[in-house]
Amino acid sequence: MVVLALDIGETRIGIAASDRSGRVAMPIKVMNADEVINLARPFRMLLEDYEPELLVCGLPQTMAGEEGPQAERIKGVAQKLSDATGLPVAFADERLSSREAKRILREEGLSERQMRGKVDMIAASLFLQAWLDGHDRKESRG
Repeated sequence: MVVLALDIGETRIGIAASDRSGRVAMPIKVMNADEVINLARPFRMLLEDYEPELLVCGLPQTMAGEEGPQAERIKGVAQKLSDATGLPVAFADERLSSREAKRILREEGLSERQMRGKVDMIAASLFLQAWLDGHDRKESRG
């Protein structure tokens, strides 16, 4: 099962996907938020290429594990995308994913400017991998 992850920001949306086995997350790209939200042709083509069965959206939470101030906006965008694509939506805790993505890119020697277009898709792959790992554990116990 292919899962598509969306790190939904106000300007950009980072996109990651799982492999067909649903075990490994890979960063794909960053798109303009309007292109994704309005199902512009580039995003529709991405959906056709990957054929996901589920969208996993990062949900911002506080360090205490409560929904952050952007959570309602993210849920609204996720629901709009679910309604438009017919794909079910799940949410993943995205706490610290952007910070970890920046750390990884810094270790690769990228400057802040070079990171700008990459952080969101790396963050999406990080919270997708955590979601996949948790989902896999639940299935193996079930």
